[in-house]
Amino acid sequence: MRIAIIGPTYPYKGGGAAHTTELAHRLAAAGHEVVIESWKAQYPSFLYPGQQTAASPDGEPYPRSFRRLDWRRPDGWAECGRRLRTADLVILVVLSPVQVPPYLGILYGLRRRTPVVALCHNVLPHERKPYDAPLMRALLRRVDGVLAHSEEQAALARELAPAPVTVAQMAPHLPAGAAAGVLGRTRPLGARGRLLFFGLVRPYKGLDLLIRALPAGVSLRVAGEFWGGLAETEALIAELGLTGRVELRPGYVAAEDVPGLFEDVDALVLPYRSGTASQQVWLGHEQGVPVIATRVGTLGDHVTDGVDGLLVEPGSVEALRAALARFYEPGEPERLRAGVKAVDPEPYWAAYVEALLGSAGPAGPAAGR
Repeated sequence: MRIAIIGPTYPYKGGGAAHTTELAHRLAAAGHEVVIESWKAQYPSFLYPGQQTAASPDGEPYPRSFRRLDWRRPDGWAECGRRLRTADLVILVVLSPVQVPPYLGILYGLRRRTPVVALCHNVLPHERKPYDAPLMRALLRRVDGVLAHSEEQAALARELAPAPVTVAQMAPHLPAGAAAGVLGRTRPLGARGRLLFFGLVRPYKGLDLLIRALPAGVSLRVAGEFWGGLAETEALIAELGLTGRVELRPGYVAAEDVPGLFEDVDALVLPYRSGTASQQVWLGHEQGVPVIATRVGTLGDHVTDGVDGLLVEPGSVEALRAALARFYEPGEPERLRAGVKAVDPEPYWAAYVEALLGSAGPAGPAAGR
């Protein structure tokens, strides 16, 4: 098949770009002719309060990637659609409703000549705005199929539009440097009294809950970009008298620097208030550490409670504090660390690609496009 993926790839960073790139590699390895139509300007800067691009790739860039789309150039959106009319399948990678206007322009240029699948990392954002649902409704009504990463997200999509919805568990797309953490499993460590929070810091990820729940005598390392700046987190740390125990490492973490974050920590903690699909559990396990996570999105599917980590109900400082106390019972950090196993991405990707290619259904125009 001739397949076009429209979405972010290097030099854009983050999970969405990594997934788009790995998906292109996997489809090409399966014998398909694949191009990525990506962005030279994806969002207005005020909508993404951080650095959108990275100086070096987290993995192998996909060679047939073209950066021609620009949020400021609607004429380029329709031109992209016209260019892709000869494709057998177009995949729209949906990370935010902000992308909908360009995607509608691309659909206008396609003129129903090619089946289109909306690959939704999030059907609706974690922190929603009034225009999010109308924009997503407008998009999903004009595609031939929707791929969601959880039943919860699929239900949202079905509420918005009549397009067929397929559910496929997101496949692992870990940074290339993550494999270095496997070596750590051959060196069992005693408890270090240090936990890790890693990744883009946004309100729904619950860092404030973790800081409030931090047990006495335990320190916390926080590494990642802060969505709204450091001031609120720094004020909370000072208010609780934790300045000496919470280490902040703000900024994007390159793939080669990831293993170093995990070398001297007892566990990765994911105190999310809400969630969809995430790589973070797999990343922690690939680094050889147990994961303490809330039961949201797919996090609970990737942690075996009491074997390679602990699960806790979301949104509660008390529940999280109790889980951390349970984790630090004598011998528990070592026992849970011994239960961690590396992830095998191959079966996940085989199932994911099969579901994706089947999600457009029979070729033909989408209802209402």
